[in-house]
Amino acid sequence: MMRALVLAALLAAAPAAAQGATLSPVIPTLKRAVTVSSEIVRIGDLVDNAGAAADTPIFRSPDIGTTGTVSVQQVLDALKAHHMYLIDTGTLSAVEVTRAGRTIDFSDIDARIARAFAGRYGLGEAKDLTVTLDVPPRPVVVDASATGNLVLRSAVVSPLSGRFEVTYDLPGSSARRPLRFTGSVVETVAVAVTTRALAPGAIVRLSDVALERRPKSQAGTDTVAATGDAIGLALRVPVRAGQPLRRSDLTVPKLVHRDEEVTLVYEVPGILLTTRGKALEGGAEGDVISVLNVESKRALQGIVTGPSRVAIKSTTARTSPDLVAAVAPRTVASR
Repeated sequence: MMRALVLAALLAAAPAAAQGATLSPVIPTLKRAVTVSSEIVRIGDLVDNAGAAADTPIFRSPDIGTTGTVSVQQVLDALKAHHMYLIDTGTLSAVEVTRAGRTIDFSDIDARIARAFAGRYGLGEAKDLTVTLDVPPRPVVVDASATGNLVLRSAVVSPLSGRFEVTYDLPGSSARRPLRFTGSVVETVAVAVTTRALAPGAIVRLSDVALERRPKSQAGTDTVAATGDAIGLALRVPVRAGQPLRRSDLTVPKLVHRDEEVTLVYEVPGILLTTRGKALEGGAEGDVISVLNVESKRALQGIVTGPSRVAIKSTTARTSPDLVAAVAPRTVASR
């Protein structure tokens, strides 16, 4: 009988206990660390289960991209003003508050400035402009909600000196002062420069030249703009390593040099005659030069056709006797 009464009492008490558990209040709990995106910290940012007071502002947030701390006592004092007294603070002594931000690192600022001046003030395309800043820019942190980019406000350059001043507005920060950059901008062109010192007469090889960008004002209209335009040509003058090559510095290489022993060649249909000769002047391929037949001691006119090889002009010897006199003794090859 007693066990039945106890069981009945327990069954009767169970609904009441369940109802009491449902109605028991949830205690607001202070957070250890929070991140906010606005310039105001609200109660709900700091306290879980803040209820209707969650949207109430109580502190200013730190600067964008920085973290600050506020003591638990300061938080409790601020909450009391809004009639919040029972707060679970655990073992906390302070709360960390971080204001979120987006960092702009200016890694492409040179390209941006080049685009700002491209086609203006007599300057060329952006890819041909070299920008040098007076002071390297430091990263800037803007509001995390500012998803835009830098907005160009002004760009001015001196055509004579190349000195410039550019200002940009930061995204989502109309209250902040514009960013100002100063420096110089120069239009450059590609030029072929020598990789080593070369003497007059040297034939330019692939390893002797490289392509570099130099100020357009210093390049001149005679500058070689491609390495391929210099390879295989000979130098008229000595050049230093790193010196830009000019077209007037180069010439077609001589295949025959003055006083050099050469092979004289006369060709008619069916017959090829060759003999020894001496160059009385130098010449490149295709040049008409004077040569001496060392056997007949006769001076002839010929065309340089290859290294140490001269073709006798047909006007030099028109008939067989003339031909024999011009080149005998000779080598005759039937054609």
